[in-house]
Amino acid sequence: MHRWSLSRSARIIADGGLVAYPTEAVYGIGCDPANEVAVKRLLALKQRSIDQGLILIAADLEQLLPYIVAPTAAMMQRIGDSWPGPTTWLLPKRADTPDWLSGRHDTLAVRITRHPLAAALCHSCNQALVSTSANLHGRTPARTALKVRQYFDDALDLILSGTTDRHARPSEIRDAQSGRIIRSG
Repeated sequence: MHRWSLSRSARIIADGGLVAYPTEAVYGIGCDPANEVAVKRLLALKQRSIDQGLILIAADLEQLLPYIVAPTAAMMQRIGDSWPGPTTWLLPKRADTPDWLSGRHDTLAVRITRHPLAAALCHSCNQALVSTSANLHGRTPARTALKVRQYFDDALDLILSGTTDRHARPSEIRDAQSGRIIRSG
């Protein structure tokens, strides 16, 4: 991936835009989690309820700390070797985390990605990003840039082309306090 593509993507996200990019299993659509207008645009585009909450991806734990309470040692032991990787964990949200991210929940779904392009995008933006699957609510997530284009045509500001593991399943979601599986991968 060329640096100019990542720089352009970071500028678009900083300006409130929506960017699609590959993750471990499927394409995601991301935006600045602190930008309410961008997040609500993304939810409207996907036809997804704000009550459900969203996933944030990051290149490292530091990028998630503005939105979550720092995980306890027990939680970090539970998370273990799953980060970086495709497992999403529900962690207690900070009191000032906006409802447009967490929905009706007291936790926030977060993941430290191991996908090189998604991680590079987080580094270029110097922050965590909203990361929701590139599909209309209830439809099969896109695994290619072409499928993203078919779903959303010109509604996105940029599509970063890259590869996903076409055999992988969308990320497993687990509760960090109990270890309980919320969604199997």
